[in-house]
Amino acid sequence: MSASAFTVSSPSWRPIPVPRSVNGGKAAARVAAARAALVEAGPRGPPVVRDGGGGGGRVGAVVPVLSVDRAEDIQAEARAMARAANATVYTPELLSRRYGSRPIKVVSRALDILVALGSFAIKLLVDQSNGQIDQNKRRRGAELRRIFTRLGPTFVKIGQGLSTRPDLCPPEYLEELSELQDALPTFPDTEAFACIERELGLTLDSIFSSISPSPIAAASLGQVYKARLRYSGQLVAVKVQRPAIEEAIGLDFYLIRGLGILINKYVDIITSDAVALIDEFARRVYQELNYVQEGQNARRFKQLYADKADVLVPDIFWDYTSGKVLTMDWVDGVKLNEQEAIERQGLKVLDFVNAGIQCSLRQLLEYGYFHADPHPGNLLATPEGKLAFLDFGMMSETPEAARFAIIGHVVHLVNRDYEAMARDYYALDFLSPDVDVSPIVPALRNFFDDALNATVSELNFKTLVDGLGAVLYQYPFNVPAYYALILRSLTVLEGLALYADPNFKVLAASYPYFAKRLLTDPNPYLRDALIELLFKDGRFRWNRLENLLEQGRKDRDFSAKDALQPVLKLLLGPEGEELRVLVVKESVRVTEAIVLGSVIDGYNSAPAFMRTLLFNGNANGPLVMNDDELKRMIGLRDQVMRIWGLLRTSQSFDPSLLQPILQVLQEPEARSLGGRVAGGITQRLAARMLQQVLRPPPTVATTSL
Repeated sequence: MSASAFTVSSPSWRPIPVPRSVNGGKAAARVAAARAALVEAGPRGPPVVRDGGGGGGRVGAVVPVLSVDRAEDIQAEARAMARAANATVYTPELLSRRYGSRPIKVVSRALDILVALGSFAIKLLVDQSNGQIDQNKRRRGAELRRIFTRLGPTFVKIGQGLSTRPDLCPPEYLEELSELQDALPTFPDTEAFACIERELGLTLDSIFSSISPSPIAAASLGQVYKARLRYSGQLVAVKVQRPAIEEAIGLDFYLIRGLGILINKYVDIITSDAVALIDEFARRVYQELNYVQEGQNARRFKQLYADKADVLVPDIFWDYTSGKVLTMDWVDGVKLNEQEAIERQGLKVLDFVNAGIQCSLRQLLEYGYFHADPHPGNLLATPEGKLAFLDFGMMSETPEAARFAIIGHVVHLVNRDYEAMARDYYALDFLSPDVDVSPIVPALRNFFDDALNATVSELNFKTLVDGLGAVLYQYPFNVPAYYALILRSLTVLEGLALYADPNFKVLAASYPYFAKRLLTDPNPYLRDALIELLFKDGRFRWNRLENLLEQGRKDRDFSAKDALQPVLKLLLGPEGEELRVLVVKESVRVTEAIVLGSVIDGYNSAPAFMRTLLFNGNANGPLVMNDDELKRMIGLRDQVMRIWGLLRTSQSFDPSLLQPILQVLQEPEARSLGGRVAGGITQRLAARMLQQVLRPPPTVATTSL
């Protein structure tokens, strides 16, 4: 649903009588009132008492919209499902039956598309040859918007996707194509009102005390009205589906699928199954045509993600919802790409973008259920500072194995472990298990060694996608349909961020979430990924741990109490012997650094005459080590203390974080771990003392006379 469908377009509302039925000529005349007017209906008997699924308050003796009894809510949803029982479900066989025997219609539509897009391409070539590409950008952008609009809903969705990609389209095109999000041609209001009455089986004035006489916004699949429920006074948005929309979309997908078959057969450079990707996208679009399914999607999305204070998801009114009519809470707000309007309210666009990124990461990697169409028309910045998600027609899911594999892939990217990155493609279902990934490793290394430069946080998401795309095309990859939707979702968010800050990096904003998950998630795959990140060549990489803690603390859900618990559980478990060997070794190093570092601090704080008297002026005092070794030891001590400080100053810090370590040292089967640590420390300190005792006295320079 378009964002401005939930945006009050005018402060003035003029009452106009609403018809009992919208099928007569008088109704049509009344509907022709001014766009900003709100139609007010006079009382016509007792209000209809309905129990929907949305929120609302009690008015007199009217039953509240949000039922206290969950059974009533389930019954209301069941009634809505019954009204949508005949909704069309996409299948290739359906398209073949419908259009396979209508060659004239198919050829006519194909020619219409080719002529429209071909003529536009010719104009671009002429502009290029005349050196007028830059001068005609605005004009060509407007022409492309009109072409997409004329070609219908399928191409409108293509234009909506392009409108969020400043890296693909010049600003003039973006501004023109952004109008496709909510400024599309409308269909007659009489047809819309008749559809409401036909679908719900009720007269318009028995449902609403007021409804806007014209659409507040028109989207690709329907148009939206603002109304007030008669029984509760609740403001709602009512989305009504366009007439004959299935015919228009079905024919386009029949043609596009035919093109996909040709691509699979004759175009070797594209190794992915084009038909499978088209079928997946078509299924999603057909699901959008079932508004009851969209309502169920919204309910599930709200349950999973609206627990955060900065995320808003409207409620659904089930008794006023059917396959072609959707009634939900009205939300006031501004589209995310309207930066000036947002800042006039004292809000910052990037705050909303960051909220969107964090919510999207939870969608993609925590629960796997994600909004696959987050263009600016579906994301609102509310005056209260919340990010409102709208239009839940196109949703998708990330398989559980792929969710963890994606996080692991980021770890391998940080480590530049290209062999592991290549193996990740098995878990991501990009490659069949019988494919040898060794030839892929050099291609990954060649791209990422150049792209990463300093840190992964500096890598733009588009650069990552383009680079991986170049690798994918060279090898027998089969990109799953869910992954294509993930890429679309993330690239749209990055496009929105680039409106506010051309230097914005989605990966940099995402890394705190990855760090938090690695430090706190007990999943075995992520636990192993964390160990892989922290240990290398038998040494613990304290700088990686410090960086993870610094990044993880930026995530509002980070808990110091949960940090490192997954590793501790593995350390104490029966399979942790190999890790315990490394931990003993590192514990000895750290303890030595802390003890000897304290000795050095004490030596440095002593008066100069005492240092000379006791240690003969040795720069390192009581220690026998060179300057480089001393610097490394002091650096390790300081780094460990900084990490401890990060944990102590984190929210919800609890000293019980260390309790598992104390407990394991008390367990009979694990006491040897403490003994090994104590023994190692004793040996190291004894060796240091022995070196000090056996150190030859410093030579005293003499001057011959």
